[in-house]
Amino acid sequence: MRRLAVCASLALAVALAGCGAPPPKSASAAPVEAPAPKVPPRLIVAISVDQFSADLFAQYRRHFTHGLARLQQGAVFPSGYQSHAATETCPGHSTLLTGTHPARNGIVANNWFDLSLDRADKRVYCAEDVTDPASTSRDPVVSARNLKVPTLGELMKAANPATRNVAVSAKDRAVMMMGGHRIDAAYWWKNGQFVTLKGRDLSPAAVAQNGVVSDLLKTGAPALALPVFCAGADNAVPVGKGGSLGTGRFALEPGKPDGVRISPRMDHLTVELANRLVDEMDLGRGDAPDILSVSLSATDYIGHATGTNGAEICIQMAELDKAVGTLLDHLDARGLDYAVVLTSDHGGLDMPERASQQAVPRAVRVDDSLSARELAKAVTARTGITAAQGPLIYSDGGEYYVNRALAPAQKAEVIKALVAITRANPQVAAVFTAEDMAKTPLPAGNAQDWSVRDRVRASFDASRSGDVLIMLDRAITPIPEAMPGAYVATHGSVYDYDRRVPMLFWRKGMRSFEQPAPVETVDIAPTLAALVGLTVSEGMFDGRCLDLDGGAGNTCGAKR
Repeated sequence: MRRLAVCASLALAVALAGCGAPPPKSASAAPVEAPAPKVPPRLIVAISVDQFSADLFAQYRRHFTHGLARLQQGAVFPSGYQSHAATETCPGHSTLLTGTHPARNGIVANNWFDLSLDRADKRVYCAEDVTDPASTSRDPVVSARNLKVPTLGELMKAANPATRNVAVSAKDRAVMMMGGHRIDAAYWWKNGQFVTLKGRDLSPAAVAQNGVVSDLLKTGAPALALPVFCAGADNAVPVGKGGSLGTGRFALEPGKPDGVRISPRMDHLTVELANRLVDEMDLGRGDAPDILSVSLSATDYIGHATGTNGAEICIQMAELDKAVGTLLDHLDARGLDYAVVLTSDHGGLDMPERASQQAVPRAVRVDDSLSARELAKAVTARTGITAAQGPLIYSDGGEYYVNRALAPAQKAEVIKALVAITRANPQVAAVFTAEDMAKTPLPAGNAQDWSVRDRVRASFDASRSGDVLIMLDRAITPIPEAMPGAYVATHGSVYDYDRRVPMLFWRKGMRSFEQPAPVETVDIAPTLAALVGLTVSEGMFDGRCLDLDGGAGNTCGAKR
């Protein structure tokens, strides 16, 4: 065993504030004025901003004046890496509080295929209990069953059952991946309200927040103002069939739940529920440190629906800053001693229609020839092999599974043909087979320098990954046809625009510093474990503890 302990109970972990440039003047960004306590924090607050790339952080950080300005006065790591290739919501969230890569925690994608399942589509949703007869991949019974390792909250509860492990988000998969299997309160958005785990009742806090949601849906809401710094982003771009994006203001029509979800209001409602849960459960005042996970999903919803460089995302950055500030201000008002980490599950790529106007002429949409349907036709034309039942190839993109009813020799022939066809496609950067990955050692060293093979290996689980793994070329958007207001842009590639995210740590009294050297999101769990003095088994985490002292002390214990 080893102790990831606070260095002298955090006495050496901090120094007096004031060494960095003063933050902008606001309640949320108020300068810290005293050294941090000489004890572990009573509350860990883990914030994930879905699709908050390092690029968005760099583009907008100078404009933040609320919560995100405050967090820049702590320890700033602008080059955090979601090291793996499967840069989607579920795998990304799975790394944050488990400290493990998807290859180890089993969350290889948002959806994968289990061809042994007795369901027509064979699809498994990452946060689904497939053993429940009522569950489907499209309407899952939500669970952390597929997560193969414990989260930090679970480890804290194992060390002291008095710890409360709480998670809230618009997305159920974010809640499950950050909260885990042993979770005291879990809430997410579904069909225009916040819901919880099967068999549990909503707490009064959730009922009250749903009342706020109901009132909002009845009345609607006016358009949001365009911040001055967003003027340059306010530009209409033609996309899809007769549509355009880039000038939206998020006016909310009554009775439109998706108008709430795909807007900055979603983050504000999530934070309001988190604040109610802090009060209801008296978090941060118990006999053991508590952990609150808050995943803010609006940046992702808006990024998918409108892209990442228009007025819509610019407004969202301003509102995100306010939402984070509302959370921090609430914790301050309660007089809590808390430590915060803010990061993201993945980055994102702007829609090609705008990227091609902004110096990325190679940005295009994926050709339909790479769909599972069209690839199956091409493989059959080459080999003469078809499936007696079900499709020849199953895929949501990226990972391709060959029908298991084929004889071994036929399956091998299909895989060989599929590899040859896709490697010849000009939109494909790399193709690997499951056999390739099984022979590839797990990567080590600086994730910034990993090869594409390394990145894919970090996402590979032999029991869940596809027979063939196909990586698209840079700037290829894996959405064949734009659907304005729903899906025009996305993520999921092996490139740094999807892999690189900010990692910000803050606690009152911390000495501020910025470290541009690359780190990984799997470093977050061991770093937080050290702050609360948690004892863990050797090898529990794939990541390393980051020293947050900013001086001669070391929050990880012995010097590293």
